[in-house]
Amino acid sequence: MPRPLGELEDAVMTRVWQWNRPVTVREVLEDLQQERSIAYTTVMTVMDNLHQKGWVRREAEGRAYRYTAVSTRAAYSAALMNEAWSTSDNPAAALVAFFGMMSAEQREALRDAVRVVQYDGESAADTPAEAPAEPPSAPSGEPSPEPSAEPPPEPSAPPEAEGRSAEHPRPPGR
Repeated sequence: MPRPLGELEDAVMTRVWQWNRPVTVREVLEDLQQERSIAYTTVMTVMDNLHQKGWVRREAEGRAYRYTAVSTRAAYSAALMNEAWSTSDNPAAALVAFFGMMSAEQREALRDAVRVVQYDGESAADTPAEAPAEPPSAPSGEPSPEPSAEPPPEPSAPPEAEGRSAEHPRPPGR
């Protein structure tokens, strides 16, 4: 399981994740120097350490290396949360405490994530059903559609899944 990245490792990885392309030590250095004074050799050592730890892979290009992230920031964050949760002696209490720390926006993101996971593969028997909302009414001035004997077709993807990016890819096998 992953160890949390140190402050400088996180700053370097943030750039690698944001740029989402192979990067050189020089590029990372120049960007970091906009925020702090830092030596080339320090950034080179951090990137080499990240390579040794398996966070980035590198390919030689002339006398330099180009570094690419091995996984996404989302996968890194998920692995850290899973590690912390799995070491708890009371996982349910840990989750309740964690949820209590969340902002309203974070709780809404959690609800969206649960809906995506449920849609992607869990059966209705695996999770409690949400109370159905009132059926949507037809826009004013338009007649309501007649009920059909056939169920509506399944959507091809949940609304939350539309616009998935490289930062939030669909898990393999789903």
